[in-house]
Amino acid sequence: MPAYPDKPKPGEKVAILSPGAALPAIFPGPYELGLTRLREDFGLVPVEYPTTRELGSSPAARAADVNAAFADPEIRAVLTSIGGEDQIKVLRHLDADVLRADPKPFFGISDNTNLCNYLWNLGVVSYYGGTIMTVFGRGGRMNPQAAAAVRAALFTHDAYDLRPAELYTDVDRDWNNPAFLESEPDLLPGEGWQWHGPRRTVTGPSWGGCLEIVDWNLRVGTHIQAPSAYDGCVLFLETSEALPDATYVYRVLMCMGERGLLQRFGAAIIGRPKAWSLDNPLPPDRKAEYVTAQRDAVLRAFAEYNPDIPLVLNVDIGHTDPQLVIPYGGTVTVDAITGGITVRY
Repeated sequence: MPAYPDKPKPGEKVAILSPGAALPAIFPGPYELGLTRLREDFGLVPVEYPTTRELGSSPAARAADVNAAFADPEIRAVLTSIGGEDQIKVLRHLDADVLRADPKPFFGISDNTNLCNYLWNLGVVSYYGGTIMTVFGRGGRMNPQAAAAVRAALFTHDAYDLRPAELYTDVDRDWNNPAFLESEPDLLPGEGWQWHGPRRTVTGPSWGGCLEIVDWNLRVGTHIQAPSAYDGCVLFLETSEALPDATYVYRVLMCMGERGLLQRFGAAIIGRPKAWSLDNPLPPDRKAEYVTAQRDAVLRAFAEYNPDIPLVLNVDIGHTDPQLVIPYGGTVTVDAITGGITVRY
């Protein structure tokens, strides 16, 4: 089971990296707002690295920033600005010995699944959530539920109860619109979690992330272990703003099953589907159809390959707001008896 890294203390330095996409170069508003909140509200000292705002930086250059952040003893955590779409190319340039020698809390979602999984393979717990531009740089104010989770994940090793979001949104706003920084998003009723499978409690280390990035890692194979390595783990998966269709979601899970992998997990947490993006702004009826189709695809796959585990859907652990934090490789308890999820940060 991966080990927990030491946590930063107020006043200490934390690295700010873009190992995926350097979107702070294009959208400085939410990025700078996020850094301000990190300083003023969390008491940490952000240290920006060379490729954080460097569009088109090479995978080797981005990896050099990761290596440098982990090698610097004054840096006590590593936070990502945002996700991306090619971080898997960064992995070959990382220095595993450096990352293993002084493990630090690493925060990121989406494309950062690559680095979370890489650290999992090194035996280091990381944190799925807490990106600067989406959580810290949210317009108006930080979502209180997300802020509480990321604060606990940054500073403690405590047990923490996740809870369903009473209100949520998956609708993006234009980060280049000056009004974004001052106004909060419109929110929708959260509708609660959806439970399936047997009523029992399962505790284990977590593994998973963004489904599309997990798929890429499965295709490459370099950073995926034998199926037995995941015995008893709690799988968590969520989908991105690319809005993958239900057929794709089912096929990824199907291939995990045919690989003998999907059957290894003792419980599964499935994120609330993001069903709207600036590139694909679905109207409400289409959004509902998309969410239902993805749910049915997930249930179909688990019914075929791993029907006898607790399965909870509609959890805000990815591209929706609030963005809760899952300790990647850390201890997660899925309690289908009480309807709760408890993580240890």
